[in-house]
Amino acid sequence: MTIIQADDLVQSIADALQFISYYHPVDYIQAVGAAYEREESPAARDALAQILTNSRMAAQGHRPICQDTGVVVVFLRIGMQVQFNTARPLQELIDEGVRRAYLDPDNILRASMVDPPIGKRRNTGDNTPAIVYQELVPGDKLEIAIAAKGGGSENKSRFAILNPSDSLADWVVDTLPGMGAGWCPPGILGIGVGGTAEKALLLAKQSLFAPVDMHELLARGPSNPIEELRLEIHERVNALGIGAQGLGGLTTVVDVKILTYATHAASLPVGMIPNCAATRHIEFHLDGTGPAQFTPPSLEDWPEVTWQPGSDAGRVDLDRLTADEVATWQPGERLLLNGRLLTGRDAAHKRIQDLLESGQGLPDGVDFNNRLIYYVGPVDPVGDEVMGPAGPTTATRMDRFSEMMLARTGLLGMVGKAERGPTAIEAIKRHKAAYLIAVGGAAYLVAQAIRKARVVAFEDMGMEAIYEFEVQDMPVTVAVDARGESVHESGPAEWRVRIEQLKRH
Repeated sequence: MTIIQADDLVQSIADALQFISYYHPVDYIQAVGAAYEREESPAARDALAQILTNSRMAAQGHRPICQDTGVVVVFLRIGMQVQFNTARPLQELIDEGVRRAYLDPDNILRASMVDPPIGKRRNTGDNTPAIVYQELVPGDKLEIAIAAKGGGSENKSRFAILNPSDSLADWVVDTLPGMGAGWCPPGILGIGVGGTAEKALLLAKQSLFAPVDMHELLARGPSNPIEELRLEIHERVNALGIGAQGLGGLTTVVDVKILTYATHAASLPVGMIPNCAATRHIEFHLDGTGPAQFTPPSLEDWPEVTWQPGSDAGRVDLDRLTADEVATWQPGERLLLNGRLLTGRDAAHKRIQDLLESGQGLPDGVDFNNRLIYYVGPVDPVGDEVMGPAGPTTATRMDRFSEMMLARTGLLGMVGKAERGPTAIEAIKRHKAAYLIAVGGAAYLVAQAIRKARVVAFEDMGMEAIYEFEVQDMPVTVAVDARGESVHESGPAEWRVRIEQLKRH
């Protein structure tokens, strides 16, 4: 019989979450490094360089890879000869570990969980509760797999029940473009096949813990039908030309993982969940001898890539920005922002809308006239930081507010990540504004550009508050110009053709 002490479990959960907040799995970051070496698209190569540089900086600085430090997902395999020396439920113990990790003063992690999910949606303040799954298995150990899953990639989860004769690969290739770039490619596709609806999605989530080994599979070839399917999906998805951050390029996924389970003869349930550029997970076990120990990876394992702004990047003075200057920006053009910009996410936009519709107007200190807004929910600073990691959030969530913001506040443009939908693009075109993207998965790198930061409104909303940032050489790319032309449409379209040409030769 193995006795697990309650605090050993709590501390192990806390230590694991801190560890994965700043250390990428080495197999994933090396796969991204290989993608960088292969990449021929300048825009995608620049994005990959930012992701790789950010990863090394986070590892060195012990600060989060991404500002979205995720919802905590825990899989427990409990040996039948394991006993817990506590009367407290496992959910309570795990939540205590999550709380300890996310409130650690040396590396504060952003709390993103809200409860209730319908209605007031109040932030719980400590990122609890975790999502916990338990399985009773033979043995005398407690096996734990833990992930911090970002909202951008989790929101792109897909599910379908196919006919048994349908092509799974066709469904993936048809479905994936509709997911957009909000999941921050390049990443890993997790696919679950079989069981029932909920089982397929659970398998998809569990598959993402497997090591990145696509390079080995490509080298040796498949040995079973599942490996054949992995190779087919990997090749066909990358042939879509979506590329890093959806800008168009050779690598959209670095691996494809598939887990299966028996299913009803009339069914083929399929779940698909992507992992993003902030892939964060670890597996460990407890055997009653104390909390788990985590060995830091060697920084020598990181690709030797250091991002620098290109000589072609134009500097923008945000404090003197005009509509005429915005009208000159071209899709795919790289810019370095300097000066002041305001921030705001979903909840802030909704409150702004309510204030304007009620006739109250904007709060004191909030003036969007001739300015840009940055879609971000940053991590709190520690030590002498001005601001913690502050990467962009998925812009499509703000699409419904774009016309209101551009028509009623004097706003000239927005900064976020991934594509914009038709409603937002039409508003941008109508008002001759622009939409810029920062690289999702480069939050710590972006934060280095922030020289000053202060909350100017809605402080009660925590990370959803409106900040004013003063930035120096913050790197962005023009994604939608004043004519409504989108690089997220033109980039992948161009690279689909190029990839097809490369295959022919």
